[in-house]
Amino acid sequence: MLENYYVFPATVDRIRASWIASAIERYVEWLSERRYRRSSVIRRIPILVSFGEFAKAQGARRPAHLPKHVESFVQAWVCECGRGRRSARRRKQIADEVRNPIRQMLRLTIPGYTGRGRPHKPDNPFERQAPDLLRYLTEEKGLRPRSILQYRFHLRQFASYLERTGIRDLARVSPTILSGFVAEYAPPRVAWTTMRCACGTLRVFLRYLYREGVIAKDLSSLVEFPQSYRHAGIPRSISWEQVEQVLASVDRRSCTGKRDYAILLLLATYGLRAAEVAALTLDDIDWRNERLKIRERKAGNTTTYPLSAVVGAALIDYIKNGRPSTTDRQVFLRACAPIIAIGHAAVVCRAGHFIRKAGIHVTRAGSHVLRHSCVQRLVNANFPLKHVGDYVGHRSASSTQIYGKVDIERLREVALGDGEDVL
Repeated sequence: MLENYYVFPATVDRIRASWIASAIERYVEWLSERRYRRSSVIRRIPILVSFGEFAKAQGARRPAHLPKHVESFVQAWVCECGRGRRSARRRKQIADEVRNPIRQMLRLTIPGYTGRGRPHKPDNPFERQAPDLLRYLTEEKGLRPRSILQYRFHLRQFASYLERTGIRDLARVSPTILSGFVAEYAPPRVAWTTMRCACGTLRVFLRYLYREGVIAKDLSSLVEFPQSYRHAGIPRSISWEQVEQVLASVDRRSCTGKRDYAILLLLATYGLRAAEVAALTLDDIDWRNERLKIRERKAGNTTTYPLSAVVGAALIDYIKNGRPSTTDRQVFLRACAPIIAIGHAAVVCRAGHFIRKAGIHVTRAGSHVLRHSCVQRLVNANFPLKHVGDYVGHRSASSTQIYGKVDIERLREVALGDGEDVL
């Protein structure tokens, strides 16, 4: 594998003379499989060879000895190569460029090695006193994975509050503690809708603790939902002319431009959610019958759409001319190594990027702005709300009613009508 990156055999021989040569070659194969650029691979190999020699000079004799020498090598490298650079940001960047490839190699070489990395929060923050909580939510309540993610998030907030207040035993949870958490977590820290979700999660959690005997009394009824009014907000939609401006701001000459243009068209044409776009696979596109299937929607259903000629052309352009060659069945992939499927967060970020690039000012620019715009366009075209809701995957027609608030033409007709009719 090293011969693919170096022309001179003597260079390959010097690398293979290192006592960690097998680990380096395995790492190079790993980088090659994930489509890392040749320049990136060549830049990393000398760092790894130098690290091996440094660790050997410090007394390392087996791969298991390598982890304890990582930070000392990084500091020595920064002192040597970062000399004269006073910027702390630049020195940190140099340290990351050295540390990251070493950690990647050690993860492949040493079983169980994770490195310092980003700390991962536990799935269940109350594992000690409520170990079966996630199983209860999944099996008994039948919650979907996305709902469980929301539960985990709000439970972590509650666990963090208990830790700050010195409460380590759930049996000590009292009405005062609950009211303190709700008051601290309330707006402006979070939106009212988020606050309602947190209160709902807390009520379910307290009922579970009472059922399991962790707390002596059911405190769930003491957690009151904050008052909110249906349809109090306004959808974050933009006009269709502005949607066209967003689409026109994409440079479709590059691979990422072809990908992003297809993503934006899916969002604006079908009103898809970011997670639905990210989950789209090649098997979901029926080219013969011109159909597009969206599986596992938020409401638990599957929707099949007619494949628009414009959307189909954008998908073909990306798949043939912009999509990396891989066995992955996901449609939308990263444009740089590692070549893996993009997540829903990437869809949100790319949509927000092009909305801002087009000079359109909207609160919380993201993929949902285009979804709202799609719904608003259908409402303005006088489609029944039930049909619109079915088209975009709303569970009930009431979720679509809010778009009637910004149906400007119909509201104008009401305002300009004969007022005597209502007297």
